[in-house]
Amino acid sequence: MPPPIIDLKQRRDIGEIISVYFDFFKKHLKPYLNIFIRYNGLFILGFLLASYLMVTGFVGSIRANPITGTSTNDSDLLLGLGALTFLGLFVVASILNHGLAASYLVNYEKKPGLDLDKKAVWELVYNNLGRVLLFILLLILLYIPVVIIGVVVSFLPVVGILVRYMVGLIFSSWMGVAFMPIFYENRDVADSLGEGWRLVTQHFWKSVLVNFILSLLLFILLAVVLMVPGVLIGIYAFHSMENGIDLAESPVATIIWTLALCIFLILYTLLQSLMQLGNGVLYFSIHEETYNHNARSRIEQIGAGE
Repeated sequence: MPPPIIDLKQRRDIGEIISVYFDFFKKHLKPYLNIFIRYNGLFILGFLLASYLMVTGFVGSIRANPITGTSTNDSDLLLGLGALTFLGLFVVASILNHGLAASYLVNYEKKPGLDLDKKAVWELVYNNLGRVLLFILLLILLYIPVVIIGVVVSFLPVVGILVRYMVGLIFSSWMGVAFMPIFYENRDVADSLGEGWRLVTQHFWKSVLVNFILSLLLFILLAVVLMVPGVLIGIYAFHSMENGIDLAESPVATIIWTLALCIFLILYTLLQSLMQLGNGVLYFSIHEETYNHNARSRIEQIGAGE
């Protein structure tokens, strides 16, 4: 028996949006992960390389002088190169995976089911690649004032932290919702930013609270997933130290740290994509609440049937 279809275009409150998101997440985790892995293969290898460079550089720094913390130029170079490699890969992968998340939801809305065409998902991203890149460029420019505000209010005790976090939530809600019209309504970037701003401001607390709750729950989920390898690594490190093994000199330890860091980077990238899925679910809900397209269509179908 096929799973029930989730109608994304419905008016929902905050709790219902969160519930529908995790229901969608549970049903579509496997097909979405297949698409994620298929189009992120090169990035996964790149994250593995970046992890190796950072771990090797860090271990080399410790090995050079574990007491004073001074390091050789080669170790610093490897650590910096690894960090830059990760940063570059993360930016490109985030662009791709935000697009895949939006495209997945739009294709699901057009043809509900678990057997979405992977090529159709990719083609929608590819056809909108120019607008996606322009959107990301504008996002970076618009984020500069957010950073400035965050620096200014950070000098205020307690209140400053809350204000900075609230501004960040508003910005992430706006960008997440504004990203969807590019794929769903074929809007240009400026129009999508305007539409996203209208939807978020009209449904302000719903948008902000959904982003807050989803980000909190997804980070908890990430911590739970990382707990298993974290515990195993902790046990290995403890027994190694008990047996007098120098972790800085152990090639096995280097491999383990590299794989652990790589897993963390991949999961963090996946987390960003899953957050965009959440903003996509939010978009369809507040879009329907604003325009009532789905409700009107159903009324017209009932009228035509009579």
